[in-house]
Amino acid sequence: MLKEAMFYEKLENNAVRCRLCPHNCYIPEGRYGICGVRKNVGGRLFSENYGVITSIALDPIEKKPLYHFYPGTYIFSVGTYGCNLKCKFCQNWEIAHQKWEGDFISPQDLILHAKRQRHNIGIAFTYNEPLIWYEYVYEGLQEAKKQGLKTVLVTNGYINPEPLKNLLPYVDAMNIDVKAFTEDFYKKIVGGRLDPVLKTVEEASKHSHVEITNLIVTDLNDSEEEIRNLSKWLSQIDKNIPLHFSRYFPQYKLANPPTPISTLERARDIAKEYLNFVYIGNVLGIDSNTYCPHCGNLLIERHGFYAKIKGLDGNRCSKCGSVINVVV
Repeated sequence: MLKEAMFYEKLENNAVRCRLCPHNCYIPEGRYGICGVRKNVGGRLFSENYGVITSIALDPIEKKPLYHFYPGTYIFSVGTYGCNLKCKFCQNWEIAHQKWEGDFISPQDLILHAKRQRHNIGIAFTYNEPLIWYEYVYEGLQEAKKQGLKTVLVTNGYINPEPLKNLLPYVDAMNIDVKAFTEDFYKKIVGGRLDPVLKTVEEASKHSHVEITNLIVTDLNDSEEEIRNLSKWLSQIDKNIPLHFSRYFPQYKLANPPTPISTLERARDIAKEYLNFVYIGNVLGIDSNTYCPHCGNLLIERHGFYAKIKGLDGNRCSKCGSVINVVV
């Protein structure tokens, strides 16, 4: 179903300028933006994937990954197709860079379906890039809040300030993927710019619970200097924001070898010099528990995506009473 897009301007000769993300695509009539889902039809910009669901599941919240947002719960998760970045290592390239057909589901029906799920706390827009699904996500978030559901975005953070601010009142939590901490990586490997993503993190952290994921790609964004710069920058926003280092495996157009475990462990050690909560993901058997940064008390125990609260009284450590950045 076509839905007229938000955040665009009409230009001469039936062209339009999309203002949703920092690409600010100039789109002639009949053409698409970089995302592959926003199309100029007769001098008006439309979202082509509105209401098209390609992926749907009831996931552990830890899978997003969100380790400090209702740990041990489940969240109804949905995605469509398309993306506004072109990561050479894309883990979900089948839905990010190919067009899909599907049955239309209205935002209202989607949220009603989410409400019927047992043990579900809310709705997560994830799998592909939800920000280029903007109109559908915006309506879905509003409907979810009306129905008392928690709301989550799992995103690359590549969005302009105005549409971001329009969304944030309806978002409870975000996992934002900071893919590297150099403009060169974003330009050559991702097809975007770093600075807008950093601005998204800074703004979102003022309004929502935020956690950060950084996929460490062998020989591309794995230097100790880059890890240190990323961690130091994040600590200047809030040293209690959880940072997840995720292990890379060869995928899509990139054949670099998998991230060595030792690289991930070194990244964690560096980040812990600046941040209170640092995790390693996409690795079996590694400690992913949450400990009190003040007294070392075990707060949340994890085995894979299974989590159990152990040492929390509300959002305080049950041993020393320190306030912990966790929503329970």
